[in-house]
Formats: sequence, structure tokens, C-alpha cells
Amino acid sequence: MRKLFTIIASVAILAFAGCAGASSKPVAANNPFAGKEVSTYLVGSYMKTKAVKEKLTAADFSVVATYKPVKKGTTIVFTNDALKAQGAKPGRAYAAVLRVFVDDKAKMISFTNPIYFGKAFMQDDFDYDVFAAQLDAINKAFPGLKESPDRLKFEDLAGFHFMMGMPYYNEPDILAEGTNEELLAKAKKYKKGKYLVFALKLSDNSTLLGYDLSKRTKKFVKKIGRQNAAILPWTIAIENGKATALNAKYYIAISYPLLDMGGFMRIATVPGAITKELSKPFKK
Repeated sequence: MRKLFTIIASVAILAFAGCAGASSKPVAANNPFAGKEVSTYLVGSYMKTKAVKEKLTAADFSVVATYKPVKKGTTIVFTNDALKAQGAKPGRAYAAVLRVFVDDKAKMISFTNPIYFGKAFMQDDFDYDVFAAQLDAINKAFPGLKESPDRLKFEDLAGFHFMMGMPYYNEPDILAEGTNEELLAKAKKYKKGKYLVFALKLSDNSTLLGYDLSKRTKKFVKKIGRQNAAILPWTIAIENGKATALNAKYYIAISYPLLDMGGFMRIATVPGAITKELSKPFKK
């Protein structure tokens, strides 16, 4: 009986912990990350926001926006033509930008890893060469970057979900429906544009928006780790007559892969609050 209980407990732990459902598409032969863990972030020595932006521009990236997710911290959102081309593919808008968090308090900078988020957001459309080129450009412009302790196995990124019953990448929140023009106009008009951080056109059928959250809601970053504050601003994809956002339970978990159940319980009300806030601009 004790042996049977142990087996049942082991199965339950496997079902409820971590990620599941690796991509079925074969991994590119030239991908050195195949079968290995990929760091979520690339961490480097501190430099001021202005200096980071100048280096990004010199590396042929375009700065889309700067944003204050926490006190004494700035997220710089950036892109280039290759990233926008990937994001223009159906359902892949979130892959169009990368981010770097400049922490004036902890005196460090932290980039979102193009391989990690590229695979997570592009799923089976992931093109290793495109995202490896972004990683190479970042490393050349910012030498000495180190891998963060946050990480997941490459093959698990596309099928990631936190635990049984939690959403996958392809289960976003549908905020509203209408023509792209109507949805974009509402997002820009709401509160006279107070919450709109950026609007990045990817194609005639898709636009990626950066959106602010209320001061109360975005405090979750301080509770579970300001070092990963590049998670903000939240993004909204307007594509083919729908406004969607990554489900908060998915996006928080993929951005904080070291977060355990206890950590999630500390911010239990946050996912619902985020969906509610992002839906407000599109109400009639």
C-alpha cells in the first residue's frame, strides 16, 4: 500500500509541476540549445538607460518605448525588421519585440533572451537563425552578459504551462472583437491615451500595443521579483478583428519560471485584475 501511495504521489507531482507538451516540430540541426536549458534573461553590468538605448541603436535595433515598471527601474522595448517580420505572422505578434530592464536600484541590466522568448512565442514557427542573430547582436553590443538562474529546457518552451489546468500560449485572453481600426482607435482613445505605452504596426492586419497597468496591479512585480520587471509593459495584439493578450497566468509563469505555487498564491488576484484592466479600453 505504501508503494502504491508513493507511485500515485509521484504522478501527481509530475502532473502539477513545471511545463508540459514539448513542440512536435523537429529542432533545427544547427541549434546548440537542443536538449539543453535556456536562460530566461541575460544579465549584465549596470549602465544608465541613455547608454543602453545608444548601444541598441548602434546595433541596428529600434527603441520602441521606455517604461517605468517599478521605482528606480526602466524597461526599454526594442525591435528590428527581422523581429517585426516574425511578429507579423498569424498569432505571433508578441515575438516582435525584445526588452531590457535597467535596474537603477540593484545596479544591473537584464535582457529578455531572444532564444527563450522566441521559441515560447513563435511555437512551431520558430526560426532559430533569426533569433540566434538577435542574441548575437545583443552579446556583441553588451559583452559579458551572464545567464540568469531562471531557465527552462528548450524543448519545453513551446508547450509550456505552469501546471495542470493552467493556460498555454495559444490560449490568450480575448479582450474584444471588431475591426482592427475600431479596436486600435478605442485603445488610443481610452483615458486620452494615458495607458498606451506604444503602438507598433507589424502588418496591415496586425498591431502590437504596449499597455500600462494600474499602480496597484503592477505591484505584483515587487512581490515576486523586480529583477524580472521586463515583463512589463503588458502587450495587446490587435489582429484580424480581435484584441488579445497573453493570459496572465501563462505570461507570469513563463517570465518567472522559478516561481512556485506559494509565489503564485501571493498574487492570486493579479491575473484576473490584469484581464479586467486590459478589457476596459474596448468597452462600448
